[in-house]
Amino acid sequence: MSERGALRVRLDRLVREVAKFGAVGGAGLLVNLLVFNLVRHTTPLPVVRASVLATVVAIAFNYVGFRYFTYRDRDKNRRTKELSLFLLFSTVGLVIENGVLYTATYGFDWDTPLQSNVFKFLGIGVATLFRFWSYRTWVFRTLPGTGRTGPAAGSPATETANAAGTANAADTANAADTARARARARQRTGRS
Repeated sequence: MSERGALRVRLDRLVREVAKFGAVGGAGLLVNLLVFNLVRHTTPLPVVRASVLATVVAIAFNYVGFRYFTYRDRDKNRRTKELSLFLLFSTVGLVIENGVLYTATYGFDWDTPLQSNVFKFLGIGVATLFRFWSYRTWVFRTLPGTGRTGPAAGSPATETANAAGTANAADTANAADTARARARARQRTGRS
């Protein structure tokens, strides 16, 4: 594959990943804001505590969406480590998100319902940039050098594949992509 073709494939994958991340994140945003306003208007909790509670609910919702939709094809061999890293980076995102709201509420005394929602939304936006980078870099990892997912280096599946002399992961991924593309083309034309 030419260098330009490889770049195009990587760009297409990134665009699909951003779209899926955005779909899950958008749903998580709605959950976050809905829980925030529900808690804020039905309980005596202070605004930042209501926001932290809403963020925790959204984090749980988002993990399910990211693991089973956005990053469903990523390495699943390290679930405990994945969840630990997800919670770590989500906590950093929680601090960023609620730090913006805290600063607006207690630093500038902007705590009307409209102002709280605006700064909650801004905090979510800043935290989302951090979360996207950290989740794709550290939590839901691809195999090194392939841009695709599969068994981790050193795993029994990789050792077996190497011992048997099978094609490398990149060739296997390209063949799988080609087979999926052909299947989609057959579905569109109505052939089986």
